[in-house]
Amino acid sequence: MVFHFSMMSILEASELHTYGPDLPAVFDGVKLAAVAAVLYVIVRCLNLKSPTAPPQIVCQDSPLSRYVLKSCPTLSREYIPPLLWGKSGHLQTALYGKMGRVNTPTPCGVRKFLPMQDGATATFDLFEPVKSHSTEDDITMVICPGIGNHSEQNYIRTFVDYSQRNGYRCAVLNHLGALPNVELTSPRMFTYGCTWEFGAMVDYIRRSFPQTQLVVVGFSLGGNIVCKFLGENRSNQDGVLCCISICQGYSALRAQETFLQWDQCRRLYNFVLADKMKKLILAHRRSFLNMASSQIDAADLNRLLTATSLMQIDDTIMRKFHSHSSLREYYEKESCVHYIHKVHVPLLLINSMDDPLVHHSLLTVPHTLAEKLPNVIFALTQHGGHMGFFEGAVLFPEPLSWMDKVIVEYSDSICHWRKNSCSSRTPPTSA
Repeated sequence: MVFHFSMMSILEASELHTYGPDLPAVFDGVKLAAVAAVLYVIVRCLNLKSPTAPPQIVCQDSPLSRYVLKSCPTLSREYIPPLLWGKSGHLQTALYGKMGRVNTPTPCGVRKFLPMQDGATATFDLFEPVKSHSTEDDITMVICPGIGNHSEQNYIRTFVDYSQRNGYRCAVLNHLGALPNVELTSPRMFTYGCTWEFGAMVDYIRRSFPQTQLVVVGFSLGGNIVCKFLGENRSNQDGVLCCISICQGYSALRAQETFLQWDQCRRLYNFVLADKMKKLILAHRRSFLNMASSQIDAADLNRLLTATSLMQIDDTIMRKFHSHSSLREYYEKESCVHYIHKVHVPLLLINSMDDPLVHHSLLTVPHTLAEKLPNVIFALTQHGGHMGFFEGAVLFPEPLSWMDKVIVEYSDSICHWRKNSCSSRTPPTSA
């Protein structure tokens, strides 16, 4: 028994001596494989291998387009997002959605209230310039924010402050029903393409500042509204120098169809936006139920509670604000795609290839417009997400985005182009 125990001990010791040193090596190999897998996922998710590049520019070769591209260096040079996360359209979009911008200024403005014919009360905020414009002209930016947004959003405040410091007066529409603690005075809210409130703001600016010239700016849903407004009636373009649209989808019908797809997590974004819209609508529940002219009843609001997509909300609530008989009719009549070709002033359309909300198939609209119309420039960036366009070196973004700089640069170039054109047509006075 003693001998047997000794032999077993010798064998066990031998086995430990033989296999023991290899076990750490195996574990190290597993660790390296796990680290490699994590790094691969990070590189893929953050899109770190994607190269930076200048925006793709589509436009006709004309004196105006050549002047604009020469006068707007930001449009011509490569857009460089923050190295560690800026090449991910999802992170750009998430940071815009959560923070808007960093180190946000607080411009000082005056809130205006405009009674509408149907009993609604439109509101907008007016911000005076802090210096003269480089042309010495009086120029007002009329700005339409994104879905459910208003003048107090961080990205709007940043853009307004930058525009003021470049000599622009700014008028920012507050979407009907979007401002917290402001009650509705009629049983309707903003919709995807209703231009009534924006038109009322523009009319007020024209009456109050008859000498001013207008630069029209629309962000996301606001881009649809401003392009539709200009195309609805030729007189809406009077006194307008140019229009800039950022990150819109052009066709509501086609956009909502893509929102039901899972690629680029659009279905998830659809759910998040729907939840935001539900909260906005339910905040005005009392107004919808208590006003005699309301087309929204308790049954509609109960169905709203179970909605998980924008299409369901639009069908249950939004289309009824303007008595559209079907969801398809609502989308068709409220999309700028049927009006934008009637816009004759200089028009800059900006989109991003990695925008998770705007499917690439929707970009055939601006691409075709820019090829066919001499007044249109379409700029498509490689990165930027939806309304992100953050710039920065490695980790921390700069307070001003690429988008802010491009809008002001383009507006400046059109202002100077128009002033130079008018000067060259003015005959010299005789002595």
